[in-house]
Amino acid sequence: MGELDTGELAVWAAAIYERLRAAYGRPDWRPYYSPMDELILTFLSQNTSDLNSGRAFAALKARYPEWQEALDAPVEELAETIRSGGLAYQKAPRIQKALRRIKEERGEFNLDFLGEMPVEDAMRWLTSFDGIGHKTASIVMLFCFNKAAFPVDTHVGRVTRRLGLAGPKETEEKIKGLWERLAPPEWYYPLHLNLIRHGREVCHAGRPECGKCALIDLCRYPDKTV
Repeated sequence: MGELDTGELAVWAAAIYERLRAAYGRPDWRPYYSPMDELILTFLSQNTSDLNSGRAFAALKARYPEWQEALDAPVEELAETIRSGGLAYQKAPRIQKALRRIKEERGEFNLDFLGEMPVEDAMRWLTSFDGIGHKTASIVMLFCFNKAAFPVDTHVGRVTRRLGLAGPKETEEKIKGLWERLAPPEWYYPLHLNLIRHGREVCHAGRPECGKCALIDLCRYPDKTV
């Protein structure tokens, strides 16, 4: 990719955005979860499927309707409650540690203040928690507040690398920075969701279905089939 300058990359990125929008539509932003719920859900979603993390979150909320109850629960009990999400004995203490710190610093279980902070400051605060990286923090900022943070998960990273916008060994954090440079903030939400959908439905981890790919002529994947 060294032969293309930033302007040419931006044109390429815009073409990708438009193709995906034509193929899948333009999802409108709307928050599904409160910031606290989203934060805990992202803990649960690490290294597991959306189905399993959703089950774990539903079980957690059913057993502990208030966050104080989840904080006060024996850690073994909390781990058993969220077992369906995997890595429960790693995630349970991290969740309680985060809840404890939020309560101590803010006096309540409420993260609405993040929406009033500069994005960089909010990201720095979120990633200072054990177990929260750039993806988790970006999800909270984009999904809850529609702020200019671009989450890069496995699907987004894979599609971006295969297209050739990023090198095959580029980290997801570097890919986050790439999209944030090339795309305007109003694209972040629909582009993120459409890249995920494309990764799930077409550009699979195993064998991509290049024959039905809307991006085929924009793609530099060396093993693509046409």
